[in-house]
Amino acid sequence: MVKFGVDVGGTTIKTGLFEDNGRLIEKYEIPTDKTEHGRHIIDNITDHLKAVLKEKGMEIRQCQGVGIGLPGPVDSEGNILGCVNLGWGTFNIEQEFSKKFEGLPVKAGNDATVATLGEQRAGAGRGMKNVVMITLGTGVGGGIINQGEIVYGTNGGAGEIGHMPVNLEETDICGCGKRGCLEQYASATGVVRMAKKFMNQSLGGKYSHTLLNRECTAKQVFDAAKEGDALAKETVECLGRYLGMALATVACILNPECIVIGGGVSRAGEILIREIEKNFNELVFKPCKNVKFLLAELGNDAGIYGAAALIN
Repeated sequence: MVKFGVDVGGTTIKTGLFEDNGRLIEKYEIPTDKTEHGRHIIDNITDHLKAVLKEKGMEIRQCQGVGIGLPGPVDSEGNILGCVNLGWGTFNIEQEFSKKFEGLPVKAGNDATVATLGEQRAGAGRGMKNVVMITLGTGVGGGIINQGEIVYGTNGGAGEIGHMPVNLEETDICGCGKRGCLEQYASATGVVRMAKKFMNQSLGGKYSHTLLNRECTAKQVFDAAKEGDALAKETVECLGRYLGMALATVACILNPECIVIGGGVSRAGEILIREIEKNFNELVFKPCKNVKFLLAELGNDAGIYGAAALIN
């Protein structure tokens, strides 16, 4: 028997064919067709999965089911509660997908939460039952695994760490409509936003000028910080303060064994972990302090691994 893990993104859809024990057999990628409010996406995925089975000389009945990660809140019943990036409203994705796939079991979850499950089962958090993951990319997402199971919350919103308020004095507006969200500081766009603010203050000579007069990226900020640039170092320290504060709060509530750091910003590596740990240890409730900070291991494959793990 085999099963599929599907990770739906706004540009591409990644899929993986897995053995029932969770071993990846082969992975694929198809474009995401968002025309007509995404009405073709489910058909495109099911057609693709059927073609993969046919190529492998297998029938649909030899498939255990399909797990799917989606860029939006998904509750424990399989209802997706709006997905702006795909043009979707509210409907039961598990039921609709299963109808197209000859009634086979389908289980869905939020993409960041599903990626967390992937890291817990096959990546940095393997062997641990209580895992929190935060993904630092264009935005900031997260997921919670408690006693080996996904925490969905009432409306599928559990783990939305990026929209924790961390600065009540912030004047800029987050993409969610609020002010002072963690995402405004810890995402790749947030790192650049902070660096630009510090650049505007640098005219009096407060900072060295490595990053001035250029359109910087988050990677360039971290690289400059590693080289000792004062402006970049202050940006990374600011990121570490807000991220350490947020994760200290998360740890006080969930008391995880480890916190996995993923997403493109995590490629900064040790300098990022060091700043997070320093601030986390200053702020966390002591009984919740014994947390391992780990860099994600599965990269872009975390979503398909986690999605496949939804099918038992």
